[in-house]
Amino acid sequence: MISVNDLKTGLTIELDNGLWSVVEFLHVKPGKGAAFVRTKLKNAESGNVIERTFRAGEKVAKATLDKKEMQYLYKEGNDYVMMDLESYEQMNITSNQIGDGVKYLKENMNVMVLMHEGRIIGIDVPNHVELTVTDTPPAERGNTSQGSTKPATLETGAVVQVPFFVMNGDVIRVDTRTNEYLDRV
Repeated sequence: MISVNDLKTGLTIELDNGLWSVVEFLHVKPGKGAAFVRTKLKNAESGNVIERTFRAGEKVAKATLDKKEMQYLYKEGNDYVMMDLESYEQMNITSNQIGDGVKYLKENMNVMVLMHEGRIIGIDVPNHVELTVTDTPPAERGNTSQGSTKPATLETGAVVQVPFFVMNGDVIRVDTRTNEYLDRV
């Protein structure tokens, strides 16, 4: 059990027979009355987001998550096939369990699979991935002023805004947390 005063963004807690990840939290001390903590929580399995207010000092159960490194092999229908790097056992993970990280998955990529009591609840893709640009419009004369961007479709299907000098076939580094172009590799 941990105090709600110790909540941090990304922490997973057990609440109402479910797993919830802390998206936002705010400690409020009104001029009159007791302090409280206002939170925004995301359900780890369904993705639903709720707002919940706790009294300061209230205790909640911290979820114990196991992380296991696995390799993404291929897509099979709506499932993604992962292989355990220790036992070579293969398992299917749905796109709902993966979340937004689906658009950055590339075959043979290593990812961290989050498990709770033997059940898969999600994956952590690397913070930065290198992907090839498959489709982007050519830079036009006069459109090269600083700070301008154009859309680029990557090999995994993700669409990212890139500078005009990026062309088809270029390999770029993308931040998976913000979906932003970082640099050309």
